[in-house]
Amino acid sequence: MNTRQNTQPIAAALMMLAGMSVIGLIDNFVIVIARDGGLWQFHAMRAGMAVPVFLAFSALGLGRLRARRLGPVIARSAIFSTAMLIYFGCLAFLPISEVVAGLFSAPIFVMIISSVFLKKPVGYFRWTAALVGFAGIILVLRPESGAVTWVSAMPLVAAVLYATSAIATRAWCEGEDTLTLLIWFFGILGCFGLLGMLALTLVPQAVPEGPDGFILRGMVWPSSGFLFWTFVQAVGSILGVGFLTRGYQVGDASYVAIFEYSLMIFAAIWAWVLRGEVLDASGAIGMALIILSGAIIAVRSGN
Repeated sequence: MNTRQNTQPIAAALMMLAGMSVIGLIDNFVIVIARDGGLWQFHAMRAGMAVPVFLAFSALGLGRLRARRLGPVIARSAIFSTAMLIYFGCLAFLPISEVVAGLFSAPIFVMIISSVFLKKPVGYFRWTAALVGFAGIILVLRPESGAVTWVSAMPLVAAVLYATSAIATRAWCEGEDTLTLLIWFFGILGCFGLLGMLALTLVPQAVPEGPDGFILRGMVWPSSGFLFWTFVQAVGSILGVGFLTRGYQVGDASYVAIFEYSLMIFAAIWAWVLRGEVLDASGAIGMALIILSGAIIAVRSGN
């Protein structure tokens, strides 16, 4: 049986680029959601908006909801959901540059896990390309220096979990319908949100005003802005995560992960369009390194 080797690198790359473009757009509005809403309520409400859409898709014959292997699908979704919770939670305590830079070390962890635990051959060119890409991310984001604490290390934990879920999508969930993986991911993340709201209701915390209170804010009466932008996030996430999931299904994880670097390019473009933010020379050089990294990986993966 050679089904595991039937990768489609061009299709996977296009899926990843499409997903990163959408996510790069909607991530620019997270700060608006965090002003008067909470992390847990956001995830619970976003799941509540997204899951009915998946049910409608299934009813229209656009996908299957039942998992072929339920256990692996739940495990993969729980790992992915935990990574996203940590990522969003870190935004309340750390500069976004540090959080994103930490999460975008995930492709390096994908290669490490693939090489060490799955015994997949990863040549020097791809190792070098991953490091070049990560150097580009550092130039684009310029993470702030400072003492390393357990909080500042959490984005790396999210990166390891994210990399694990990426490999699991291919290794555990090959043959699963994309809609199956989407509804389980959003469903479990929504359950995490409900559990967080329940915990903060039973043990309320002092909540800072504005975005600083994002992770500690429990159930609040949602404003019209919170509802609208949560809906935008729900729709965008359905598209973005759908493309992302499909990309990992049809491509090798260590190859596909490199294209996640394109999120930095798309996020910068949308930030310029929406807020007039312009990259400096360091950011431009970083993006060039990211593009070079992806090109090297694409060429070497095709050999």
